Amino acid sequence: MKYIDDIRAGVAIVILDEENSVLLQKRADVGLWGIPSGHVEVGETVAEAAIREVKEETNLEINIIKLIGVYSDPNSQVFTYPNGKVIHFITTCFLAEIKDGELRCNSSESLDIQFFKQDALPQDLLTMHPRWLKDALANKEAAFIR
Repeated sequence: MKYIDDIRAGVAIVILDEENSVLLQKRADVGLWGIPSGHVEVGETVAEAAIREVKEETNLEINIIKLIGVYSDPNSQVFTYPNGKVIHFITTCFLAEIKDGELRCNSSESLDIQFFKQDALPQDLLTMHPRWLKDALANKEAAFIR
């Protein structure tokens, strides 16, 4: 296993529109598309972090519908940033619906944000995000633990 600098609690939020298109964010740090995601800050719950991250990145207010899964496998959850820092994320992934707000790229962390049809996702997706999306669309009651 390669050297890992740190371990962090992360959140990811799958948001579908009325047509079941999925909301993706083009991240400024790596230039790749992904599900809105981020870190849990000290003193907040994973649900609070998910709601905050979506508001910061998309200007949308959300309701969490359900837990999709918890992801910790180093084979998919170790991420190397452009500055060389290697982080192992323990990510809690939620399915959410839009409650309010107008979609806009609301953060210096995002280059773009838009909905994509599920059969027309961009090719340049972050490596762990297709698994999260597949699990979200599996329509299972129980959460995945991967």
